[in-house]
Amino acid sequence: MNPFLFLVFLCMRTVSAALALDHSLHAQWHEWKAKHGKTYSKVEGWRRAVWEKNLRMIEQHNGEYSQGKHGFTMAMNAFGDMTNEEFGQVRNSFQYQKLREGQLFQEPLFGDVPDSVDWREEGYVTPVKDQGHCGSCWAFSATGALEGQMFRKTGVLVSLSEQNLLDCSRVQGNQGCHGGLMDSAFQYIKDNGGLDSEESYPYEAQVTELLMLSTSHICLGKSGTVSEYRQLCQNSHVKGQSLRTLYFHTSVLASVECIYYDAECKSHEPNHAVLVVGYGFEGTDPESNKYWLVKNSWSTGWGIDGYMKMARDQNNLCGIASAACYPTVS
Repeated sequence: MNPFLFLVFLCMRTVSAALALDHSLHAQWHEWKAKHGKTYSKVEGWRRAVWEKNLRMIEQHNGEYSQGKHGFTMAMNAFGDMTNEEFGQVRNSFQYQKLREGQLFQEPLFGDVPDSVDWREEGYVTPVKDQGHCGSCWAFSATGALEGQMFRKTGVLVSLSEQNLLDCSRVQGNQGCHGGLMDSAFQYIKDNGGLDSEESYPYEAQVTELLMLSTSHICLGKSGTVSEYRQLCQNSHVKGQSLRTLYFHTSVLASVECIYYDAECKSHEPNHAVLVVGYGFEGTDPESNKYWLVKNSWSTGWGIDGYMKMARDQNNLCGIASAACYPTVS
């Protein structure tokens, strides 16, 4: 943890006893704790205060939604006792940079695309996973994209190992729970000749260096292979390249600033990696209320059972197309 943030946290603990808590929320607080298995020691007052602040923010937002000021509602989830800064420290770990020259997008030449598609319905997508308190979103988005491509090739859906990437792709530039890049993950898989399955190399939400060093075969998995990986142009949301690529390649990695819709959401500095597994529209007009269907790695307790609908064709909202890429398999 950043030393400054740690000092701030200690200060917050010191003053937590003096915080004015809303006793009318006592039952709701305990119900929320029980639902999400939360236990605390001396920090409960501070966590309760953060939770109450987030609850008030949610209620204010939903009130504004009823007035037509927003296009979505909010609800309390398992992360309600965390500040935005804390959440970003452990959940947002995408290290944005342009892909190396030679990995640029090549648009499919032929074929029409439908108005909507959901690759979950066709069997291409594994269940939602949970990265835990580890900055490994880059690994989850990489495995998700490769899982879909391998299903297209083999007809068998195999959950691939994020832990394999955490432990073994540091030579390519990734930093385990401290962040990484999807193209570096693909480069590792390409160099290694494959990636292990989730079953044979399960996720531990931390780098398991001792295991890696003591068992030489750990980093030699072959369940998924990559022959190449490519990045979409940054203006692909204008040209429609993302739509065509998603349809013809089943899944596309994307990076976002973690907001569903906000006109102020930055598009030039994405900090979180996700997986786009479909697209569509709400209502009867295919040209209105368009969205990307996004799979996240924060458990099924987040969003819509672990997914979200990110506004599409809204000037690259939250940088959804700024670093989108996809693998191809051999």
